[in-house]
Amino acid sequence: MRETRFAELSAFIAVADHGSFTKAAAQLGLSTSSLSQSVRSLEERLGVRLLNRTTRSVAPTEAGEQMLARLRPLFDDIEAAVDEANAFRDKPTGRLRLTVSPPVASFVLAPLLPRFFTQYPEVVIDVSVDPVLTDIVAGRYDAGIRIGSLVARDMIAVRISEPLRLVVAASPNYLVQHQRPRTPKDLQTHNCMRLRFPGGGFLPWRFVIDGEIKELEVKGSLIATDPDLLVRASVDAVGVLYSLWDFAAPLITTGELVPLLEEWMPPPSDGFFLYYPSGRQNLASLRVLIDFLRTNLKTGARAVAAAGG
Repeated sequence: MRETRFAELSAFIAVADHGSFTKAAAQLGLSTSSLSQSVRSLEERLGVRLLNRTTRSVAPTEAGEQMLARLRPLFDDIEAAVDEANAFRDKPTGRLRLTVSPPVASFVLAPLLPRFFTQYPEVVIDVSVDPVLTDIVAGRYDAGIRIGSLVARDMIAVRISEPLRLVVAASPNYLVQHQRPRTPKDLQTHNCMRLRFPGGGFLPWRFVIDGEIKELEVKGSLIATDPDLLVRASVDAVGVLYSLWDFAAPLITTGELVPLLEEWMPPPSDGFFLYYPSGRQNLASLRVLIDFLRTNLKTGARAVAAAGG
């Protein structure tokens, strides 16, 4: 009986946090129908509706909000107690929920996860990849990974990447059809494809001009929130690309893209940071992930230095 009630309360909190039975079921590894039945059983046992359901959304009722306010601290304490016990194991275990941007998923996590799971096979990493900056507290995430300048000041942030390098590039076919730009101002006569941030605004085209980093106004026929689309279009000679080096690097290596205006590019800056609320700092799984990513950062820095880069 006690186990059933605990499962029902967990189901209720998950649905309220996600605002969706489908998303909550995916997180808990349950079927949507099973999760819905658990919440319904809890409401029937209490004799009160806890969630308002529509075809588009799920939100707590007033009674549900009051129950959540009491339950969340209790469940946080339970998670902390479990994690403290986990610290006595030979290897950490448990689920770690992260929200990351697409570049982080592609260039930071994907190359490292195989080695991480070899070292920590009992840790489960639940990653939500979203270009939109997510409130990790409201979303009940353990941590997030974003560009450092986007991290809120009240978060604890740890650098996990080298400073980010930018590149301007175009395909050989595009350069056959259009005169190669020699200075940043020459780009004003080119088809410059722009990356729009999901939250609004564009990735600025910045160059070192007269000893200062200046932003150049450019125009083009393609605007997208997906950098992979812009890279693909640049390979197909649609226009000129301005992006993180990592997106273009494989195609520069194969000769499908040619870097331009390298002497005008600003120096690498910012970088990706893992961040979390101070209350999450005792998670054993989070600690080992931070240590692993920081160790990899140091290893990468030594490799660059050894190569003279």
